[in-house]
Amino acid sequence: MKVVVYVTGGIAAYKAVNVVRLLQKNGHEVRVAMTDAAQKFVSTTTFAALLKEKVVTDLFIQGEIPHIELADWADASLVVPATANILAKMAQGIADDLVSTALLATATMKLVVPAMNTKMWNNPATQRNIALLKKDGIRVLAPVSGPLAEGYAGKGRMPEPEAIWKWFCKQVSKVDGNLPLAGRKVVISAGATSEPIDPVRYITNRSSGKMGAALAQVATMLGAETVVVAGQMQVALPTTVRRVDVTTVAEMNQALNQEYITADIVIMAAAVADYRVAEVAPQKIKKQAEMVLKLQKNIDILANLGARKQHQFLVGFAAETENLVANAQQKMERKNADLIVANDVSRRDIGFNSEQNEVQILRRQKPPRVVAKADKIEVAKEIFKVIIEDGNFNTTD
Repeated sequence: MKVVVYVTGGIAAYKAVNVVRLLQKNGHEVRVAMTDAAQKFVSTTTFAALLKEKVVTDLFIQGEIPHIELADWADASLVVPATANILAKMAQGIADDLVSTALLATATMKLVVPAMNTKMWNNPATQRNIALLKKDGIRVLAPVSGPLAEGYAGKGRMPEPEAIWKWFCKQVSKVDGNLPLAGRKVVISAGATSEPIDPVRYITNRSSGKMGAALAQVATMLGAETVVVAGQMQVALPTTVRRVDVTTVAEMNQALNQEYITADIVIMAAAVADYRVAEVAPQKIKKQAEMVLKLQKNIDILANLGARKQHQFLVGFAAETENLVANAQQKMERKNADLIVANDVSRRDIGFNSEQNEVQILRRQKPPRVVAKADKIEVAKEIFKVIIEDGNFNTTD
């Protein structure tokens, strides 16, 4: 998800640094914009070091329209801390600086985390503004009671970054006010397996693990307890998931079998090697004119899980280079999967190690759902929509 963090001029501005860090660690793309007052508390250099890009502070940049660029880019906008001043501007539609103008132009989800002195928070004007913002659909995380900058305790203190992060996850994933996968366990395999030839060489594939990481991020946002059985991955996983590292297919199979019993949803997104070397050389093989490797077929993890399926909702991936739908349909039947996500890995724009994907989701009793080319996080959201629909998952079960 693309998140713009707007930092305004309160003493709690320093906490926004850790909020940005948590968003990044959990796979979100983040940009930061700051008011002039915010820069009195935290420098732009601090945020720029995290972002590896410039912090936006100026409404007037020659050749650019920064407030519209931020508004168009954002999937969600988080104001942290939100001062009484910015709350008033947002409620009344005032646009007199970069931050207020960008927020006025933003049509996607907006979230605010107010922080101020108790007297300012309790002022009727502030409470009217909060009521207006909520009426306009803006999500508000109320301040907590605690020590204030003025030296006494009261309500107005900004929650800690971890609490803000958890609240943010719930807000961006709410479906009719609920987290549809709350109380559910989702197990995802991701990345590439690796089969040794000798102590140096191995057989693997081009999988980056990006699709699996995106699925893990969405599962967490939907409230699930998320476990990732990870092969070789070129991307970080959200810190909110439990990671089980494996190398070979045998190790992945063992780890998945252990997690499978208590799982509600299992998604096999890993690129699993079909074959392994029959005899692994104990020492590095020396160069010679030619070398012949004898391969043995690996265990079919998806078929193994499908044969043992009880209550689990099982999702497989079909990475194909031809006959996409026909091959995926056959795979769903053979492996006893509930869904098969089929993608054409022969295309460089959506194949291994790409930032985007385009898939067809094959279902048991319904026609396939086509997901057009999009960022992998958006594709992951569509996959989970089908899982929740076909698996009848909700928080009341």
